Amino acid sequence: MAKLYFKYGAMGSSKTANALITKFNYEERGMKVWLIKPSVDTRDGADVVKSRIGLAASAEVITPEKDIFEEYKKQGGRDVVIADECQFFTAAQIDQLRRIVDEKDIPVLCYGLRTDFLTRLFEGSRRLFEVADSVTEIKTICGCGKKAIVNARIGEDGKVVTEGGQIMLGGNDSYIAMCHSCWKQAIKKQ
Repeated sequence: MAKLYFKYGAMGSSKTANALITKFNYEERGMKVWLIKPSVDTRDGADVVKSRIGLAASAEVITPEKDIFEEYKKQGGRDVVIADECQFFTAAQIDQLRRIVDEKDIPVLCYGLRTDFLTRLFEGSRRLFEVADSVTEIKTICGCGKKAIVNARIGEDGKVVTEGGQIMLGGNDSYIAMCHSCWKQAIKKQ
C-alpha cells in the first residue's frame, strides 16, 4: 500500500540530495519517477532541482493554480512522485498529492522545510504534518554542534533578519541552519 511521506529538515540538511538519490534508486530499478517542484523555486533554474553537493535533475514545474492530481493523470504510468521544496505548495496541492496516494496507490515522497526564518510553519508543510502517513526529520547541526531547527535568514550586514516576507529564495549566502538557542542569542546580541 502506497504512502504519503514528508521528509523535512532545516536548510543544509541534504533534503534535495536525498530526493535526487531516491529518484536515482527508483530509476535504477526500472521505475518511472515524476519529479516535481513549485514554480516559486527558481534558484537553480525554473525546471531544475539541484542539491548543494551538485546533484541535479529536470523537474516539472507546478504553479499554484495547477491541480497536481490532474497533472499526474497526464503523466501516463509513473510509479512514484517525488516533490522537492514542498513547503511552497498550497494546502490544496498537498491534498492533491494525498489523492494520488489514495486513488492511484502510488507513493508520494515530499521533501522540504518545516518552518520559515521566524520558525513559522509554511502552508504546505503544515498540511503535510496533518495528512502524511510518514513524517521524518532529516537532521543537520548548528555551528555549536546542537541539532539545528531554525532557518536563520542573514541580511547583507551579517545580522539575523527578524522581519520580512515568508518567502525569500537563497542558499548559504542568505540562510544559516541554527539551533533555537543560538538563533535567540544572535537576535539578542543585535
